[in-house]
Amino acid sequence: MASPYPDGDREKVASKLPSTLRQELKVRAAELGIDIQDAVTTAITDWQADDRPLAAIDTAGADSFSTWLPAGLYESFKNTCTDRGVSYTQGLAQSVRRWLDANLSPAAQPATGIPERKIVCNQKGGVGKTAVAAGIAQAYAEAGKRVLLVDYDPQGHLSDQLGIEPIPPGHDSLVAHMCAEGRGDLRDLLVAIEGERFGKRLHVLPACFDGFLLDAKIATNTRIRRRETTLERALEPLEADFDVIVVDCPPSLGIAMDAAIYYGRRRDNEPGKRSGTLVPVLAEDSSATAYSMLVDQIESLTEDLEIDVDYLGLVVNLYDGRRGYVATSSLSGWKAIGDPPVLAVIGDLKEQREAVRKRSPLLDYAPLSDQAEAMRQIAGTRREQS
Repeated sequence: MASPYPDGDREKVASKLPSTLRQELKVRAAELGIDIQDAVTTAITDWQADDRPLAAIDTAGADSFSTWLPAGLYESFKNTCTDRGVSYTQGLAQSVRRWLDANLSPAAQPATGIPERKIVCNQKGGVGKTAVAAGIAQAYAEAGKRVLLVDYDPQGHLSDQLGIEPIPPGHDSLVAHMCAEGRGDLRDLLVAIEGERFGKRLHVLPACFDGFLLDAKIATNTRIRRRETTLERALEPLEADFDVIVVDCPPSLGIAMDAAIYYGRRRDNEPGKRSGTLVPVLAEDSSATAYSMLVDQIESLTEDLEIDVDYLGLVVNLYDGRRGYVATSSLSGWKAIGDPPVLAVIGDLKEQREAVRKRSPLLDYAPLSDQAEAMRQIAGTRREQS
């Protein structure tokens, strides 16, 4: 390998990198029109500057990898690895993984001019809709996407868990805009979630207590001609500002749910499985019954309105195999469905509850926890490690 830089400006270095990471780096650099050596330089420099702990990368079977780096950078990098107690191979793998997550493939960017829309729903309460909606929204923002997290449940659990005050009755809100009674710009109601991890890319539209009356208000409002379009009409003015919109739905099968399902439909020229419904479930019989009721509603709506709604996947939440046959057989049943697939099985662990108690985003409070990694897995912002 011949250096394209004058002698002394760059030095050839040799290390090891998992073959999957090396291939992904090669493809991503080509997609972005960046030299691999420049990508690795940025990756190492940014990794050194960020002293927050990162998840360990599986480096088993790592192969030889060489590139050109600015003189002295590799020596500095090795010193940082020593200080952090990680191997050179692990440090390089973390650096490259971090760079890949921050520099997404153009193919992953919205090609249709509209944001991805993730409708997190289940008419059964207590299955973890709020935790999953918040978690994947944080994962998308962490990966560099602009994210709007909509608290569509009038109970306001999501708003409360993030320390955001719900909107009082009678004030401008999502509900008011859905009912053609909006008096201002919804952008003025958005609350940014702080934290370097999210880089001012994560915003929440708070819950409104008026939402308890939403079904009745839509049903009796003579100015609303197509009630299933109400959520889309309200959020459409915000869409250009975001790459992903995540909707945390109420435990309901009413008109509000119809509007959410319609909002997640596949739009003209939109690729399949880009938007749609994401369903948290429990490994128990009552959750299976609730899921079948939700499927009936979705199928009826798609047939009546002649639309396509993609099932993005299932998330088996609060799983504990120690609960015996009911839990293990239910999990097998969820996996046997096949389509939609089970995207993640999340244990009944403490970190989510602790984050809620502290009113802190999970990925900020416990970024290395199994639950945080599961949220990234669901969002597809980090490959599942083998």
